[in-house]
Amino acid sequence: MMSKLKKYFGPSMLVTAAFIGPGTLTVCTIAGYELGYRLLWVLLFAILSTVVLQEMSARIGLKTQQGLAEALQSYIPNKLIRIIILVLLVTAILIGNTAYESGNIAGASLGLSGFFGETWWFAILVGLLAIGLLSIPSIRYFQFIISSIVLLMVCCFLIAVCMIAPSWTDILSGMKPSSIPRDDIFNAVALVGTTVVPYNLFLHASLVSEKYDQDYSLRDLRIENIIAVSLGGLISMMILILAAEVNHIGSSNEVRSILDLADLLGMSFGKGSIIIISIGLIAAGLSSAITAPLAAAYVGKEVFGFSRNAWSFQWIWIGIIVVGVIVSLSGYRPILIIKLAQVANGVILPLLAAILIWMTNQKSIVGKDTNGILYNILGVVVLTVTIFISLRALNHVFSFYN
Repeated sequence: MMSKLKKYFGPSMLVTAAFIGPGTLTVCTIAGYELGYRLLWVLLFAILSTVVLQEMSARIGLKTQQGLAEALQSYIPNKLIRIIILVLLVTAILIGNTAYESGNIAGASLGLSGFFGETWWFAILVGLLAIGLLSIPSIRYFQFIISSIVLLMVCCFLIAVCMIAPSWTDILSGMKPSSIPRDDIFNAVALVGTTVVPYNLFLHASLVSEKYDQDYSLRDLRIENIIAVSLGGLISMMILILAAEVNHIGSSNEVRSILDLADLLGMSFGKGSIIIISIGLIAAGLSSAITAPLAAAYVGKEVFGFSRNAWSFQWIWIGIIVVGVIVSLSGYRPILIIKLAQVANGVILPLLAAILIWMTNQKSIVGKDTNGILYNILGVVVLTVTIFISLRALNHVFSFYN
């Protein structure tokens, strides 16, 4: 039984580890605390969108035996589009992940401070842990560790939810789609944007192409993808539920981070809730601090054409972690770089969604495993939403409209 289950905990778990980071926990905390359960259905939609896009990316990796950046260069006929994509990739993922890494490291450090108080060297400790874990030569052991971190997060937040005994009536009510008031749009976009992450599409395809050959069961790959993304979605939903319940309890304190949420839960449910959420935050920060540099290294490998074993591959992820530690210690936020990455992400997400739909409909690329009617319908819906998200993200940077 265990051996059958084990095959469903593969590369897809690294995708979950990547999108469940401190940023996601913060967005879910704020949405739940400010709006209760109103946007729970939006989070469900974000999870479904991630399942659809990650499946398409993984299928391309399986059938072409290439990473997504390699496949784009091989199969996109228009040279100008290829160049635009490569420029956006370097900006959004190689440069952007470097800027975001400081937030991942700071998040794990913040979780450690929940136990030991604030200490400057926590950022160095997290960076060293990330480098140590990424140095593990066996991908099988590495995936086991990442899967264990994800399951640890699930257990931590599930215990916290059980402690507060939320109202299932309210939860089910929040899962029903409803109109989104204008004032809630930003939170809704943030929930989808922090779940549907462009660099995960590249990470997934690369890992799948490395681990599985073309004859691997597509059914098993799909089940693996659904399990992994659903576990990540469950974590996000539990954070939103915790924050919504704190909202119900009522407090004059402001909640802007998951540790603020832990402090308020501690007042009502004891110190145990603070410990549990701190462990979850450490796990979330560490998992993202590992997977973001790894995704950037894969993109670098495929864009610039060096091998997985080349020192160039190692130096990309090492460099991103080191820069992340330095920026985290300095307290400086590279706003300009982050905005540049947001612009690149804003353009590349719908572009990637459209290209994935096109590629997974080509028999010359995925053979007989092209999209069915359901996948194409879901893909078009997801594409429409990613265009909306991208417009909001670009507006956040350039302020085109109110």
